[in-house]
Amino acid sequence: MATVMKMHWPEVTKQQYEQVRNDVKWETDVPSGAKLHVAWWANDGFHVMDLWDSQADFQNFVQSRLMAATQRAGITTQPNVQFAEAHAIFAPNVS
Repeated sequence: MATVMKMHWPEVTKQQYEQVRNDVKWETDVPSGAKLHVAWWANDGFHVMDLWDSQADFQNFVQSRLMAATQRAGITTQPNVQFAEAHAIFAPNVS
């Protein structure tokens, strides 16, 4: 079963996220094991929910692509990241 990755990174701004998104190009060069990515801001800052084939796939993406891009965007803090095994997945009409 797939792995859910939840991230909370309060200090990340929309501008920094967009810079990282453009730098990493995960939408046009999809990382191995990536299935779904949802990002949003709430009162307590930036959040991400991803679905990956495995936690190892996410960690490989972080090491090979994401870490350098966040540094280039001036992000100096670390996120709170949690993993869980997905129990059920339903995503009709996801675009």
